[in-house]
This record gives sequence, structure tokens and C-alpha cells, in this order.
Amino acid sequence: MTYVLAIDQGTTSTRAILFDGQMQPVASAQEEFAQHYPASGWVEHEPDDLWQTMLRTARTAIARAGLRPAEIAALGITNQRETTLVWDRATGRPIHRAIVWQDRRTADLCEALKGRGFEDMVSARTGLLLDPYFSGTKLAWLLDHVEGARARARAGELLFGTVDTWLIWNLTGGAVHATDATNAARTLLYDIHEGRWSEPICEMLGIPMAMLPTVRDSAGDFGVARRDILGAEIPILGVAGDQQAATIGQACFLPGMLKSTYGTGCFALLNTGATPVRSRNRLLTTIAYQLDGRPCYALEGSIFIAGAAVQWLRDGLGVLDSAAQSQPLAERADAQQEVVLVPAFTGLGAPYWQPQCRGAVFGLTRNTGPAELARAALESVGLQTRDLLEAMHADWSPAGDDSVLRVDGGLSANDWAMQFLSDILATRVDRPKIRETTALGAAWLAGMKADLYPDMQGFAERWALDRAFEPEMKAQERSRRYAGWKQAVQATLAMANPS
Repeated sequence: MTYVLAIDQGTTSTRAILFDGQMQPVASAQEEFAQHYPASGWVEHEPDDLWQTMLRTARTAIARAGLRPAEIAALGITNQRETTLVWDRATGRPIHRAIVWQDRRTADLCEALKGRGFEDMVSARTGLLLDPYFSGTKLAWLLDHVEGARARARAGELLFGTVDTWLIWNLTGGAVHATDATNAARTLLYDIHEGRWSEPICEMLGIPMAMLPTVRDSAGDFGVARRDILGAEIPILGVAGDQQAATIGQACFLPGMLKSTYGTGCFALLNTGATPVRSRNRLLTTIAYQLDGRPCYALEGSIFIAGAAVQWLRDGLGVLDSAAQSQPLAERADAQQEVVLVPAFTGLGAPYWQPQCRGAVFGLTRNTGPAELARAALESVGLQTRDLLEAMHADWSPAGDDSVLRVDGGLSANDWAMQFLSDILATRVDRPKIRETTALGAAWLAGMKADLYPDMQGFAERWALDRAFEPEMKAQERSRRYAGWKQAVQATLAMANPS
């Protein structure tokens, strides 16, 4: 048994990647699934879509590799975080669609809880903010709005889980109801200092603690995928939320190391080691990974819209046929036009945390066209990342201005966007040879637990650079462009909160 199967269940698609004994990808499959928008700012998934796309991609990847399932030593799972599911303990049937991490329906509840003075208590225990982003208020909404749900939850009939828990439950035929520390840390319900579910927060939200899964290490025993599901009994030995898995896949194991993943959103994590650093700039304190019962902490900044801005150009405006067209289009943009896109389609994330904001475009002229919009969309990713890194540097000095940023995710393949990122940050940007770092992180956790892959140091030594982007923009131009961005953000905030 010399292969590891990694499941990467993302926001818009599910991927399965088989890695060999040298941690090299040998076969993969990917499938998109439907997004549901029942109201403004609401985003949902069909739970069965998450499960069925996982099944199909896993089986397809195994077939493409020409393997017998019995040759797979372990299975690792990485997943979109915060997305919230509730299902019947006896039947496994969900009581509602999954409420996606992007969903903003609990904004009013969060404001009400802030008004009652709860945010300091929540932040001190969880490292998070009272924001609709996280699972806790989504779970409370389901219990309040699905008929009979709260009574059934109190009676022990319902289970809660993030996507990893849902997949584990189905893979094991309902034998295991568990999550790992990184996913638990994103629920708003988990005390990251005590390493357990927080009774005061569950009481605040009216959530019966019997609904909550068991929390395990990121490399741990999560049961066995049944033979009738994947063709062999395969132990599930690694689980991590997608951004933490990417941090692991980028080998950011030392305090001060920094990575940013560019998928649907953008998520930057700064390793702070054994010490949780509480942000003074509305970043998140979270668990980067937990091994042998010891958590490693990180500061995180979350941007809700990164690659999704390119998807909007393709699907919403129809100015692109494919995301790959964004680079040549941006390269043709009129340099004299400085169009600024603030992509607050589902609110602004860190360091603003304004869920009521909506997107805005500034600097339009009669000559503005698809090329200028494409450039503005790609630039918005770099400009938002600078917001995050400025806050991180202010919170924790070891990061320093000379930090190297390791990047991954689909948008990291866009050379134009990565060069602008380096320019606006005045920082070297390193892109690895294996860009599927999220899946690689999940695979390493499982393979390491199965004694197939090397330890942390051995894994870090194998990290390989594809390309380094060095800043070329002049300092004066960089300052001017960032100042223009800050003005656009303030105008967008003002529109969302008129006096």
C-alpha cells in the first residue's frame, strides 16, 4: 500500500488526487456542483452534491491511476470551512441545505449579540469575531428556522458538522461523528485555548452540546471508509480545513512563515507557533494544525472574494469565456485608466468585517471595457492581501516587512496577478512546483500517520520552488495605488452605512 487518496472538497468543486509514495500526484478528478442563492447574501449547497461529487471524483481518480483500491494506504480530507450541516442521527438525512461560509443571513443576529456585549467573551475563547462567516450562528439559525429542529436537537436526534464531519459520517456509514481541531476552531463554538467545545458559547446560542462532533488531531484516527464505498477498507487518517491544509502543504511549520491561498476567496495564515496571538487589528487567531495533542497557532486574514471576482467576470458579466483569459485581457488594459474594484459581493472580510457591504467599481470612463475590469479584478486580490499583511505585521513583529509570501490556489497560476501581488506588497512571492498544496497537506497528514511519508522536517525539505516573483513597482507608485484603494474601500463602507 503505497498511495494516499486526498479529498479536497471546496466551495465550487470537489477534487480527488492520488499521491504516490514520493508525495507526487499521479491521478486526479474534479467536478463542479451547483451553488444556490435563495436570497441576497445567502449561499447554500445541497449536502448530497458534496457527498456524491466526492464519491465520483474519488472513484474516477482511482480508475485513472489504474490502481486497486487495496493499494491505498490512507485517505486524507480537506474541506471548505465553516459551511454548516445538520442531519438526522438515525437516518443520516440533512434537515436543510448546507449553509455556506459565504452566507450572510445571520448578520442581524451577530449585531444583536455584539449589542449584548458577547463579542469579547467569544473572541477571547475562540480567537474569532462575531460574524456570519462562522458556523455557530448558522447552526443557531437552522435550529430556529427549520420546524421542530430545536426540539429534536435537544432530544439528541440531530447532529451538527462542518463538511469534513459530513463526509466522514458518510464514508464510515455513520460509525464516526468527528472533526479535527482546525475545523472545530472555525465554528465559533470551540475554545482554542482549552481544546474543547465552549459551554458558555453553546448556551449563548442555544446549541445542545450533544450535537457536536468529537475533536481529534489533524493526523488521527477518523475511522475507516467502508469497502462498499471505495472498493476497499481505507483508513481516514488526516483531516484539516482547507486553509490549514494549504499551510501544511506549503510546509509553513516555523513561526513567522506566511502563506496565502487564492481560490474562491483569499486566506493568509501566519504561523505564530505554540503561542496564540490575539489580534489588535481584527484578524483571527486560529489553529494552524494539531499533532500529538499540541496545537500550533496562526493569525489569519480572510478575504471573501478573490478568484470569485474572475468568476463574476465570466458568469455574471460574460466578458470572459474562461478564467484563464483574465491574464491576457488584463495585459491589454489601458494603463491610463485606474479602475478600482472593491469586490464586496458578500461583504468585506478582514480587517474590516462589514457583512452589509456590497461591491463597487470606481474610476469608470466611456472607454472602460472588459480589459480594464479584468485588470481591476486581479488587482483587487493583491490590494486586499496588502490589507491583511499590514494588519499581521502590526499584530506580530516577527512577521516583518521582509517576509516571503508562499502562494497557492488556482489564481496563483496567473503570472500577471502574482507579479502585481509582489509589486503592491513590496515582498517576494514564492510559488511552489506542486500548486495543489491543499490536497498535498491533507495527503501528508494521512500518509505521515500511516508511516508512509516523512516527518515534518523531512516534508519541509522536499518543498520545491516553481517561480519567485520580485517587486518591480516603484515605491511612490505603490503608495499612490494603495492610497487609491483605501479611498475606494472607505467610500464602499460609507455606502453600506450612510449617516
